Amino acid sequence: MKLPNFVKYDSYLQPFASTIIERLNTAKLKEKEILQGTSLSEFAQGHKWYGLHFEDNLWVIRDWAPNATAIFLTGEFNNWQELPEYELHSIGSGNWELKLAAEKMTHNDLFAFSTYWNGGQGKRIPAWINRVVQDNNTKIFNAQVWAPKDPYQWKNDGFHRSSEAPLIYEAHIGMAGEDPRVHTYDEFRIHILPRIQNAGYNTIQLMAIPEHPYYGSFGYHVSSFFAPSSRFGTPEELKHLVDEAHGMGISVIIDLVHSHAVKNEVEGLGKYDGTRYQFFHDGPKGEHPAWDSYCFNYGKPEVIHFLLSNIRYWLEEFKFDGFRFDGVTSMLYFDHGLGKAFTSYDDYFNDGTDQEAINYFIMANRLIHELNPNALSVAEEMSGLPGLATPHKDGGLGFDYRMAMGVPDFWIKTIKEIPDEKWDVGNIFHELTSKRMDEKVVSYAESHDQALVGDKTIIFRLIDKEMYFNMRKDQPNLAVERGIALHKMIRLATLTCAGGAYLNFMGNEFGHPEWIDFPREGNNWSYAHARRLWSIADNKDLRYHWLSDFDHDMISLVKKSKLIDIPEVNWVYDHKENQILSYTRGNYLFVFNFNPTQSFVDYGIPLAASKYKIVLNTDEQRFGGQNRIDDQLTYYTHPSGGLTSQHYLLLYLPARTALVLERQAFKKVR
Repeated sequence: MKLPNFVKYDSYLQPFASTIIERLNTAKLKEKEILQGTSLSEFAQGHKWYGLHFEDNLWVIRDWAPNATAIFLTGEFNNWQELPEYELHSIGSGNWELKLAAEKMTHNDLFAFSTYWNGGQGKRIPAWINRVVQDNNTKIFNAQVWAPKDPYQWKNDGFHRSSEAPLIYEAHIGMAGEDPRVHTYDEFRIHILPRIQNAGYNTIQLMAIPEHPYYGSFGYHVSSFFAPSSRFGTPEELKHLVDEAHGMGISVIIDLVHSHAVKNEVEGLGKYDGTRYQFFHDGPKGEHPAWDSYCFNYGKPEVIHFLLSNIRYWLEEFKFDGFRFDGVTSMLYFDHGLGKAFTSYDDYFNDGTDQEAINYFIMANRLIHELNPNALSVAEEMSGLPGLATPHKDGGLGFDYRMAMGVPDFWIKTIKEIPDEKWDVGNIFHELTSKRMDEKVVSYAESHDQALVGDKTIIFRLIDKEMYFNMRKDQPNLAVERGIALHKMIRLATLTCAGGAYLNFMGNEFGHPEWIDFPREGNNWSYAHARRLWSIADNKDLRYHWLSDFDHDMISLVKKSKLIDIPEVNWVYDHKENQILSYTRGNYLFVFNFNPTQSFVDYGIPLAASKYKIVLNTDEQRFGGQNRIDDQLTYYTHPSGGLTSQHYLLLYLPARTALVLERQAFKKVR
């Protein structure tokens, strides 16, 4: 194999070229071995054969359980009895099958497997099943026959994800409403979709869609990989949500958790056929020490078949537009990347990297783009493995984007540990723009991680307890004013320096004051903090709408200008003591004064001869600012000496403000 392009672009990778080539060759051979002459899309169709289907006027259920000695289908239709006519038959290669007359099962019937193995027996929810429900009283999970007479009819069947840079609104269906309870797909579609559309975001990232037994896991302890969570509603209601988003021009992606699985044995895959090693590694390698979960064995063709089929299922059955792969770092390294700083390239290219996970990622990303060339594939990855979000043609693993996880960590660390009068603006620019040139990243100031109980959002770290008492407009408060000013500046800098895409977590755009705490024993099973208080953003007597309005105009500007489609972010000027930062992107100039006390008059920004108009200003009164800047002026650069000398754009820069200026064309003089 020739030298991959991404290695050519980075001289520091040259010593590891042979290792990189060997990894790619191994992945290619493994894919060939697994596919055996078929294509990835042909291979990834297990969900069309396994699970429950209605074929030729018969119910057919199939499963893969190589260690099982007997499997019975039990349910409401046979009074949960193990009857001979409901016993599955072994058909070879660890596969089991049962065919039943149409009248034996009906839509909404509850059922499960009673599985036997040498030395044991247990109830199991079928691994490939597409509908699982929980009894509200007993809390017991069961599979459910799902065959509605009127399948959902798609209205926007021809939707294709836009080629514009993803502006992602991260959301959770259950906590998207204001009432202290679990909310639904329909409520999200009716009440939240219009908010997202009005806010200007073009992509929604839905959390917690595959079924998970513990609501408080945020959907990251998956039990049934092919079943959309029934606690939010029916599959048809989820399809309606996606369809309506598509009608608004909004793409929908979901969190895909292929990094691990919940340990539950009845409603999960834990010891599914009596063995731990059916889907997962046996021994310590198969247990995640930090997540209390099982780790998939990506070396088994059957596991690859299961996971790739899962990808195809979500893309085709629900017409999702892609995935944010959770826990990629955990998959890539045998030590799951726990406690490692990854400060050297040696950390990536050694025996601690899991080749089988690399094989899987290459196949997964090839499959996604084979099925839908416009689909979005994002890696939640913190180690910075070179080539991860590099196209296959350039020798990479094929993700479209990597989450820029260092950015929110940087902002939180800065706010926690450094007084803002000592913020280093040069370091801010470096941290916001630091990425590999061969990759695109999803930049974000904060996500759901910073909002969880035990942590704090940016707005809460800036304002703290004052949020409870001084958010009315008629209650002047310096701490609140500081927090609002910096919240706008932090988000503006993060978005305008974004490396290809941007993400916001639901409610953070208006500075949602509450943390997220799901019902649990420690809070007496309360939903009080598992919701979003939209009414405070709608209340014109409170300051929250200022942040929401600013976010709207910021997103609108970036969409209209296609700003983050422009790859180059060019440093212009920074002054450490004055705390002034300036950079350009395309025709736009960004000037920040992070100084908490000092305003500057006629501050010179060095530029080529040009003229500018202000198009966004954090100090506008309608955004909670003090309206100290005249947005109607046209600003011309001035030479420092003769006409050929350095030109400066002279600006009034109030303390804690940021300006976005658009370069104007000079009219030709005839």
